Amino acid sequence: MPEAQSRTDLVEDLMGRFPHVPREAVIKEDLLRGGLAFDDSALTDNEHGEVKPKSYFIFSFDHRTLPELGTAALRRPPEEIVLTGGPYGLRRTVVSVRTNPDSPYRVKSGDDGRLQLFLDGRPIADVGLPPMPDYYRHTLANGKQVMEVAPTIQWGYLIYLTAFRVCQYFGAKEECQYCDINHNWRQHKAAGRPYTGVKPVDEILEALAIIDKHDTAKASQAYTLTGGSITSTVQGKAEADFYGQYAQAIEERFPGRWIGKVVAQALPKADVQRFKDYGIQIYHPNYEVWDKKLFELYCPGKERYVGREEWHRRILDSAEIFGPRNVIPNFVAGVEMAAPHGFTTVDAAIDSTVEGLQYFMSRGITPRFTTWCPEPTTPLGRTNPQGAPLEYHVRLLEAYRATMEANGLSSPPGYGPPGPGRAVFSVSSFMDSLPAPDEAAIAPATA
Repeated sequence: MPEAQSRTDLVEDLMGRFPHVPREAVIKEDLLRGGLAFDDSALTDNEHGEVKPKSYFIFSFDHRTLPELGTAALRRPPEEIVLTGGPYGLRRTVVSVRTNPDSPYRVKSGDDGRLQLFLDGRPIADVGLPPMPDYYRHTLANGKQVMEVAPTIQWGYLIYLTAFRVCQYFGAKEECQYCDINHNWRQHKAAGRPYTGVKPVDEILEALAIIDKHDTAKASQAYTLTGGSITSTVQGKAEADFYGQYAQAIEERFPGRWIGKVVAQALPKADVQRFKDYGIQIYHPNYEVWDKKLFELYCPGKERYVGREEWHRRILDSAEIFGPRNVIPNFVAGVEMAAPHGFTTVDAAIDSTVEGLQYFMSRGITPRFTTWCPEPTTPLGRTNPQGAPLEYHVRLLEAYRATMEANGLSSPPGYGPPGPGRAVFSVSSFMDSLPAPDEAAIAPATA
């Protein structure tokens, strides 16, 4: 029998077959889809050390539950890591941490004492850890941590405001089959961690004031308002008014300080207009997965309450209010290939995804994506613990850029700089794979 291919062999084979995809992105996608492990010595001193700890800002993004993570749950891993150098000559690459004790990737100290990323026992990159920001060292008047109320991700670029920590799509017949928002809330409560279900507006304003005061370098440039879908009301407010009230309060208190974004359902046009009136600049009505059958099966609550065709119609309608460039729906890259109903070949999965990209991009709307993490408490995570093949993710990056360029579009606003070595968006490599502004400017002349 032929010897099983190592993960190193797989990664290097894909780097060779797809030379136009940055090699940084190949490794980043593999880390995002399959996770990484940490030596105990590489973990932070929980919330009181010198390293910014993982905040669990909405989903777990782990391959094990908190009780199964052991030391990595008690002494938190970092929010993100940054990779540089090594045998592949990696440019600066920011990667969201998704913990998996069984991963072939491991962060530990090398022979010279420096922290490195090892693959199959071989060092492949130097690892930088995010420093604990000054604003995390302060607490609100009621003692709550800034990290609990207004954590930052993307190396400090984005303030992530999960105003509603659970989702009203509830239970097997409504929850999206890849989403662990409700379980993540339950596991943090069971562990005795602070995890506020509904964040009061005044607490968010107080946390933002601390960030604004201590973020003297103005690293934070955007905020995202989000949380679970609201099918009835929360505190007497429907979805647009519930999330909109936060934007209104933030923009009144800190006018123009940050780019305001909201991730919410695809809502009727009048509700979308209210988001705009409240001060939101960018709207993310996520369509999750393009294929009709998979949307119906994997997003049963969204299909039941809204329906796929109406969801897409509302996305197009919202472009009339925000402008196409400021409507950026997300999809969960990889669930296209999730058993039992997903595509069984990479070719078919890519063809389907590109059909969706073309549908929106031909209308000036630029979707983006999050690399699927198969969390173990979700139905699709349980049946697909390895996630989607790395080849799918690498080819998606190539297809995404090609579709964007064919439609004359550029990287979407609110995600920081594009380009390998520059991008800070940490939960997929799409920004790492797009041309940097100087590269984009010269590309036509050198093509």
